[in-house]
Amino acid sequence: MARNIVILGSGIIGLSSAYYAAQRGHRVTVIDRSAEDHEGCSFGNAGMVVSSHFVPLAAPGMVALGLKWMWNPESPFYIQPRFDAELFAWAWRFWRACTPAHVARCAPVLRDLSLASRTAYETLAAEMDFGLVQRGLIMLCKEPRTLDEEAHTADQAHALGLTAQVLDARQIAALDPTVTMQVCGGVYFPADCHLSPNRLMAALRRACQDLGVQFLWNTGVTGWRKEGTVLQAAVTTQGEMHADEFVLAGGAWSPLTVAGLGLRLPMQAGKGYSLTLPAPRQLPTLCSIFTEARVAVTPMGTSLRFGGTMEIAGLHEQINPRRVQGIIKAVPCYFPEFEPADFARIQPWAGLRPCSPDGMPYVGRTAAAKNLIVASGHSMMGLSLGPVTGQIVADLVSDERPAFDLQLLSPDRFR
Repeated sequence: MARNIVILGSGIIGLSSAYYAAQRGHRVTVIDRSAEDHEGCSFGNAGMVVSSHFVPLAAPGMVALGLKWMWNPESPFYIQPRFDAELFAWAWRFWRACTPAHVARCAPVLRDLSLASRTAYETLAAEMDFGLVQRGLIMLCKEPRTLDEEAHTADQAHALGLTAQVLDARQIAALDPTVTMQVCGGVYFPADCHLSPNRLMAALRRACQDLGVQFLWNTGVTGWRKEGTVLQAAVTTQGEMHADEFVLAGGAWSPLTVAGLGLRLPMQAGKGYSLTLPAPRQLPTLCSIFTEARVAVTPMGTSLRFGGTMEIAGLHEQINPRRVQGIIKAVPCYFPEFEPADFARIQPWAGLRPCSPDGMPYVGRTAAAKNLIVASGHSMMGLSLGPVTGQIVADLVSDERPAFDLQLLSPDRFR
């Protein structure tokens, strides 16, 4: 039965949900607080689809790394010191989740979601052009100690049925001879792939419009009209939006959107930055991650994007030049043919990742309202998990059982 669906948010999660719900014959409206041309978190990211990223952000060792890095404004991770009760509560939950047992529970779920999403991207690539490249990803390591740690992750990948190859510097150079690398080795994940986020978002938006999806821009949610346990309408700056089902895909702004419903979604905005060289000195054929520096590198057509940092500094997109410098300084350490001067005229981009305290997204229905579905909190995995999240949302609005156990993704797990 066709239903009226209102989706709050037009990022990769919102567009994917709209696309698959409209394919099922539902009438879909997407509303977004931003202007149509705003390039949020789904546009400037590294464009990686990575089943290799099966370890959630909340993992053993992350607290120690965070404490080490947070005093350096150019480090990969930074928390802006401030008195904020929500931040303290989030940090406490994050600390409690950083255990081997948590990783063991979450890794198979993230693996299955990522593999399903990759399959969905392969299907979409047959219908849309967004530069999908299926050549794998290399975790590049400068230090032997780091390579040993990544080799342990490779062992975990093998245990999960994923392919991972530990390579020395010579083998890595042979794998991608188009770029000079100064590393001691790395781990190659051949099943990973990458794409151009801008092209993907444009293609998905066109596909949604072709399916009859309506878009409302510059439209913020200011409240809700609820009768009993059912939402009747979202109260917006453009009037009331009535629907049979509502989907919350508002990224880092999601908690504010549903605060009036009594739904607590612990979340912090993790700001990431990227710089894109339109004519790089060298152009790799594979995407990679500078492991120690936590910088992602992605070729996108003839351009090359460098992205990184996790800056928790509040719900704003202001650019901190010191964070950008941290990325720029890391590049020549791994790719010695590049120079900081290459980035002199490059405008940095910043976007806010929605980070849950346990590193797992919020996906599923909530007790806050019978007809509200949450699809948010994907942190750095939003693009990677976009299509599979959209498919799950489409199943839920169609009263069909998703193919995945959503227990660890429950929006109510912190109630």
